[in-house]
Amino acid sequence: MTTMNSMPDTVPGDLPAFDETTTITPQGEYALNPLVPWRADPWCLKHTDGFYYFTGSVPSYDRIELMRAPSLRELAFAEPKTVWHKHDSGPMSYHIWAPELHCIDGKWYLYFASGRADDIWEIRMYVLENENSNPLEGEWVERGQIEANWDSFSLDATTFEHGVTRYLVWAQKDPAIEGNTNLYIAVMNTPWSISGQQVRLTHPELDWETRGFGVNEGAAILKRNGRIFLSYSASATDARYCMGLLWADENSDLLDPASWHKSPHPVFASSDENGQYGPGHNSFTTSKDGSVDLLIYHARPYPKTVGDPLYDPNRQARVGLIQWDAGGMPIFGAPAPDGPLRFT
Repeated sequence: MTTMNSMPDTVPGDLPAFDETTTITPQGEYALNPLVPWRADPWCLKHTDGFYYFTGSVPSYDRIELMRAPSLRELAFAEPKTVWHKHDSGPMSYHIWAPELHCIDGKWYLYFASGRADDIWEIRMYVLENENSNPLEGEWVERGQIEANWDSFSLDATTFEHGVTRYLVWAQKDPAIEGNTNLYIAVMNTPWSISGQQVRLTHPELDWETRGFGVNEGAAILKRNGRIFLSYSASATDARYCMGLLWADENSDLLDPASWHKSPHPVFASSDENGQYGPGHNSFTTSKDGSVDLLIYHARPYPKTVGDPLYDPNRQARVGLIQWDAGGMPIFGAPAPDGPLRFT
């Protein structure tokens, strides 16, 4: 399969791919794994216009690209469009990470994290806005930094609405807590600002959350079966990377940490059997008719990396099928192997 996805010169060789002209594909709706090669931190949104919109961290960490297609299968062939590029200096000039695309009150917003060329680890959260009905067109306006209650390393902002309230969830370093990042929630008063106090929902405390680094990051929200589910990623970004899960009753106070329950074990982790390692930083979407819930995540096709895994470009966006148990809890299973994945 020849893709149109741009790729930096640092990508070492070709990864296995699939050609629909020679691969036997299933009947019904399906996607190909990998969904989009060389894209970490994937965000996939099925919009009311019938299109799937996709973004993620490009390996060079220097820009934000968007893709769209009428099906997940066709995303593999969609051409990415650069909609914003990093600054030369100052804020938003290095480490452009984990963009997320959201439509709020008829406008499009991109949430992302970035450092500075003169201080590459001064990572903070930023927002872009676009009034065009198609986010691949129109002008993206910089709305600036999301200010948390204190100024420190912060990233992976996501937003969701519940009832009449819009919330922000993000990862941030608290200097008073051992580890790298915790997850916080706060009420939003605009799409680029929070109001009131931020509340810590979880911090890295379990063995599988502290391998290599103490990390809780990359939150995503799924509302089902009377509950608010919050997935997140933990540990270093190599094969130890994995996903955890929080959940709260939909009628509870989401700003009360006591409302949230935490899985004692990872819910999604590396699979030797299927040859996929370090799965995480997911988003959620559905089949075209909305009847099947899908997990969009990244993973590598090998367990070991050379040097800092953050700069290994071969994290690929992939698709997984979510099933549900009798109690209404999600079952993520194991990362799917390469090839077609049927979901209807």
